[in-house]
Amino acid sequence: MRYFIQFAYNGTPYHGWQIQPNASSVQETLNKAFSVLLNETISIMGAGRTDTGVHATEMFGHFDTEKNLDIPVLIHKLNSYLPKDIAIFDIILVHDEAHCRFDAKKRTYEYHINIVKNPFLQELSWYVTQKLDVSLMNEAAQLLLKHTDFQCFSKVHTDVNTFDCTIFEAYWKQDNGKLIFTISANRFLRNMVRAIVGTLINIGLKKISLVDFEDIIASKSREKAGFSVPAHGLYLTKIEYDYINSPD
Repeated sequence: MRYFIQFAYNGTPYHGWQIQPNASSVQETLNKAFSVLLNETISIMGAGRTDTGVHATEMFGHFDTEKNLDIPVLIHKLNSYLPKDIAIFDIILVHDEAHCRFDAKKRTYEYHINIVKNPFLQELSWYVTQKLDVSLMNEAAQLLLKHTDFQCFSKVHTDVNTFDCTIFEAYWKQDNGKLIFTISANRFLRNMVRAIVGTLINIGLKKISLVDFEDIIASKSREKAGFSVPAHGLYLTKIEYDYINSPD
């Protein structure tokens, strides 16, 4: 039987989602917890990979087991066993061919910037002291919806068949001393959101124009795009499937 897991994590102490040698990862931590509590070897497939220090307020994974699970009891045991920076929200029985990565229809990320110094957001938001033109940044964000090839925002030497992504929405909002960038797409390239945000910051600082922004996209060159903003401000916030109702 195949089960989906809906969970969240603070990525600060982890070297990203994926298991890697000599480094702590979210995937390894979950595999260990599930294996201990189910008394069998469990290997969890993630809906995507987040880099070192990136957070997720909603992430999905899946695993297989022949056991009939008492889901509420297992969730309680997992949340007691797991470290404080990982929380399990739900475990959902799905059909045997369901795949948390390939079946995802839409993913949403947020990037958090605090423009007022706040010691409690130090590891959860990027502090920016310069004045940003948010209206101009929103104009540039809307231009993203006109394009599909985002090679200029992708990590170089990445192993993908296409740089095409369909962006459904991209916008900034200002709230209580914070700037939050929200972007949704059918898929994302490695480092794509952080590179987009860095380039939009350059728009907001008026280092580049809207015309420059479109030229950067057309160039397909990572060197011409902006810097990659720090990981600790980035959150995976929503993943959508046809067969799972996720509460807003």
